[in-house]
Parts: sequence; structure tokens; C-alpha cells
Amino acid sequence: MSGFALKALWLQCVVFPSSVQAMSDIQVRFATLQDAPAVAALHVSACRAAYAGQVPDTHWDATPMPKRVSFWREAIEYGEPQVMVAVADREIVGFVGFDRSRDPKSKNTTGEIWAIYAAPDRIGQGVGLALWDAAREGLEDEDCTEVTVWLPLLHERTLRFHDLAGFKREMNTARTVPLGGVKVEEVRLKRKLG
Repeated sequence: MSGFALKALWLQCVVFPSSVQAMSDIQVRFATLQDAPAVAALHVSACRAAYAGQVPDTHWDATPMPKRVSFWREAIEYGEPQVMVAVADREIVGFVGFDRSRDPKSKNTTGEIWAIYAAPDRIGQGVGLALWDAAREGLEDEDCTEVTVWLPLLHERTLRFHDLAGFKREMNTARTVPLGGVKVEEVRLKRKLG
């Protein structure tokens, strides 16, 4: 199946189920320092929704919001990772952080999606696709030839999104990471760029 045909199928099945907002309403741009509070708040709300029933809410409450804002302000200021936001109706509805891979022994032409989140009420409305497209272009501009992402094995919707975006699971990379007093199983996915 051609890339165009796959993307059309993806848009029909995942991104634009019946009667949702068109992707053209979503603008993606590099984050500014003024966006840090909105990114921090969206990160917490998206994580709470994504990990509901798996990670206790007390984990998300443990880090004070000013500390979260400081983290995102620093990431935005220094570009580690590069942060882009999706905006609809002047509101930040998603963000992506991407840069070179943090994995040991990865090639210097390997990029990584460090984080990609849509506001919980905007899932399925094209936010993820718009952010992925922007991150892909950014990584290609940095001469990356492939990209990886670490994802929790229990997040079927997230895994499906990345599968449809052309990522392939690398099962020999499965790992367990502690999160909020529980252990979360993750796997790395990879795809070629260009």
C-alpha cells in the first residue's frame, strides 16, 4: 500500500471518525516560553487519562505544578527536547517533544519522539497526526534517517496510532520502568524517515 493510501486509510479510521473537527483547524508551531504553563498542565491531564487505573493519581500530584512548568520552560528555552504545540481556537490542544535519540549506542542519525500528547478531549481529532507530521519534518531537517519512540505496552490506542504512522515494534527492547510506585512495561518502536 502506498504512503498516500495508508495515510488516507489512517485519516478515515483513526483521525477523523465521523463528525469530528477537520485537521485544518489545528496549527502546529514551536513552543514559546509563555506556553510552558499550558504544556505542563496538558502533560499532567493527558498522563492522568492515559494511565488511569494503572498509575495512582497521587503520582501526578507529587510534583508541584511550578516545578513542572519550570521543566517545560527549560526544555523550550534550550531545545532539549525541541517542543512544538498544536493550537486550535487559540488553545494549546497537544504537544510533541523530539530530538536525537537518548538510547545508548543509537546512531547520531536516529531521532526520538520523547513525548507526544493530545488533550484528552481532543483525541481522535487530528492533533496527534498534526504533531507527528511536524516532528517528522523537524527530525528530517536535522538529518535524522530514522526515529524511535518508547511506549507502554498497555496503551493499545497509542500503539495503534504509531503502528499506523509506520512504526514497527522492536520486541527485543521491552523494558520495565517504575512509574508512581508501579511497574510499567514499555517497548521501543522505530521507523525510517525520508
